[in-house]
Amino acid sequence: MVSRFASLLVLPLAVACAPVAGEGDAASQPIASDVEGALFVAGKFGNTLSKVDLATGQQVVSVDSCANPHELATSPDDSHVALACYGGTSVDIFKTADLSKVASVDLGENARPHGIVWHANGDLYATAEGRQSIFWIRDPLGAAETFEYGSGQRGTHMLAVAPDGTHAWTTDLGSRTVTLIDLKTRRSPQSVEVGEEPEGIWLSQDGETLWVSARGSNAAFMLDPQSLEVRQRIETGAFPLRITLRPQGDYAVTSDLADGGLTVIDTATGKVVRSIAVSSPSEAAARAQVTILFSPDGERIYVAETRNDTIAEVDFDTGEVLRRLPGTGGGDGIAIIE
Repeated sequence: MVSRFASLLVLPLAVACAPVAGEGDAASQPIASDVEGALFVAGKFGNTLSKVDLATGQQVVSVDSCANPHELATSPDDSHVALACYGGTSVDIFKTADLSKVASVDLGENARPHGIVWHANGDLYATAEGRQSIFWIRDPLGAAETFEYGSGQRGTHMLAVAPDGTHAWTTDLGSRTVTLIDLKTRRSPQSVEVGEEPEGIWLSQDGETLWVSARGSNAAFMLDPQSLEVRQRIETGAFPLRITLRPQGDYAVTSDLADGGLTVIDTATGKVVRSIAVSSPSEAAARAQVTILFSPDGERIYVAETRNDTIAEVDFDTGEVLRRLPGTGGGDGIAIIE
């Protein structure tokens, strides 16, 4: 059965596009900003990794990557970026300065790594969807020891890792589950069904609440991280592919692919407080809004418009689309340093 998401991604780009705030061809009309830092973009259709200078709005370098790269993660010191090679078996590591490749960690036959976290402890964690497992990559820039943990679930896609590195949580699209994996004792993983097609996942900074977006249910869920009990269900926009928390912890935001918007949820009450229109409904299928990412200060949110080869930069307070940055090669996974 083909998912609604897959059908959205293959719609032609000729879908009518009404202008929205900040509309423009980012590649030909870069807009300068007082924002400093860089945005890294995985081009899953072009098999590329690119770097965009946030001050000028211009792409400064693009390199060939592995097949069908998806999620990205930057090292704690911002010197490296790790790329999950969804079309292959490796996690590849590049210098953020010039995107020169410095390491490749193979996860084994049929790994298909997708979700990735570069933890504050310096280690990498990645899902291996094809193996129904996750990997802990210890000392990724050195010895790169790998430890595999089976989830026992189909479509182990995205993950979150506890602040102390003792546990990880995955969303498992094929099994409609969320799974808790003990990284220290190797006790049997614990899984519960959460909505239809759970995909987005984020753990609060205090480790007390696990947030999940189920794209087939048009809903977000607040879970107890240890018991996996659902505390609250929150209705969102259509097809919430990703969920993230603002660095301040006050709001959770879903990326609603089918209607081109963002749903903003008060984390204290679990109530939807507003919606942000990034694209008009007629544009939503053409742009294919996927990954979302907050700036470190929480003032902007970046939205990967995969089919449009752009990354929308949105002012979180006003909801205004400030500009559209280059998202070469079908930009999907994004990471930021400032």
